[in-house]
Amino acid sequence: MLRSKHHFFIYPFFQRYTLWLLYRHFHNVTVEGSFSDSGKPVVLIGNHIGWWDGFWGMYLKLKIVKRKFHFMMQEDQLLRYRFFNYTGGFSIKRNSRQVIESLQYAASLLDNPDNMVLMYPQGKLQSLYSDSFIFEKGIERIIKGRDGEVQLLMSVNMIDYLAHPKPSLYIYIREYNGAFLLGELEEAYNNFYADCLAVQKTRTE
Repeated sequence: MLRSKHHFFIYPFFQRYTLWLLYRHFHNVTVEGSFSDSGKPVVLIGNHIGWWDGFWGMYLKLKIVKRKFHFMMQEDQLLRYRFFNYTGGFSIKRNSRQVIESLQYAASLLDNPDNMVLMYPQGKLQSLYSDSFIFEKGIERIIKGRDGEVQLLMSVNMIDYLAHPKPSLYIYIREYNGAFLLGELEEAYNNFYADCLAVQKTRTE
């Protein structure tokens, strides 16, 4: 597997590039919710809707979480876009023995309180309009037994155009305080998403 790297030039460039991209392509970016930093390693999970996801995760790292950025990426995509390997990306190859190694590596990153790991527990891209999420077992293997040792932050990314030619990005965040069990986390995330959608529907101009 490919382990994450943080190149002395590429990693800082990627952070600045992220801010520039969002400024150029979005009318505005709004973060709704709060994060009470307890100094622990952070797992960030979100809805996996497309090409922008990693940049939105980096934006949260820069503005809210302030940890060293690591993210899980399909091996074929990471090999195709090696740039991301030098910005914190590490590989996972589904349906192979390497999956266990990747999950163990992700878990080991959480031994360091300076780290954050971004992942998408549903394990696949879904439409922006999906409103129901089924998590795969990988997330539980990473966080199992770490209750109280790791902060888990849920995020939901939504976009709206309203009166502007560029979309506005709304990033909702909520801390997860339940048991580190797959079923409970999945239920909590789906409830959180429903709450976010209810708020988003009320937006007008």
